[in-house]
Amino acid sequence: MSSASASVIDANRQLLKKLLLVAVMMFGVGYAMVPFYEQMCRIAGIRDVFRSDQPALSNTQIDLKRNVSIEFDSNTQRLAWTFRPLDRHVEVHPGAVTQVMYEVRNTLDRPVTGQAVPSYGPQRAGQYFKKLECFCFQQQTLGPHETRLMPVVFVIDPQLPEDLGTITLSYTFFEVAGTQKRPG
Repeated sequence: MSSASASVIDANRQLLKKLLLVAVMMFGVGYAMVPFYEQMCRIAGIRDVFRSDQPALSNTQIDLKRNVSIEFDSNTQRLAWTFRPLDRHVEVHPGAVTQVMYEVRNTLDRPVTGQAVPSYGPQRAGQYFKKLECFCFQQQTLGPHETRLMPVVFVIDPQLPEDLGTITLSYTFFEVAGTQKRPG
C-alpha cells in the first residue's frame, strides 16, 4: 500500500470520526431541547405543557348541575310505515351533545318517500332544542319492506329556562305527494 493511499484512508477515518461526533452532538442537542423548552416556557409565562397535575380539558358549556328529561314520540299520517324511537326517554345535561335513534320500516311492496315534521311540547321548548343532525332535514325514500335506523343528534341550549324540566320531541312522517305510482 502506498503512502498516498494510506493518507487517504487515514483522512477518511478522521472524517468518519468527525461525522460520528457531529451526529452524537446533534442527538444530544435534540435531547436537551425538551427540558430547555420547558424552562423557556416557564420563564416566559407560557402554559406549562409538561405538567401532569393539570385537570383534563372539559366542555365548560355543559350544565352538569341540571338534568332535562327528553321524551320521544312518533306518528305517521296516512303512511304505511312503522316508525318508533329506540329510546322513549333520555336524561340530558343542557349543553351536552346527545344522539338518539329512530327505526322506520316500509310495510308496502313498493318504494315510498316520506318527510318527517318535528314538533315540541311545550312549544316554546323548540327554540332551545338544537338539532345538529336529523332525518327530518330531508325526504326519506324506503324501498319495499326496507327497515332503516335514523339518528337525531341534538343539544339542549344551556339557556333553557329552569321551569322547562321536560321536553317532548314528536315526529310525524307524511308521505310526500306525487311520489306514489298511480295505476294506469
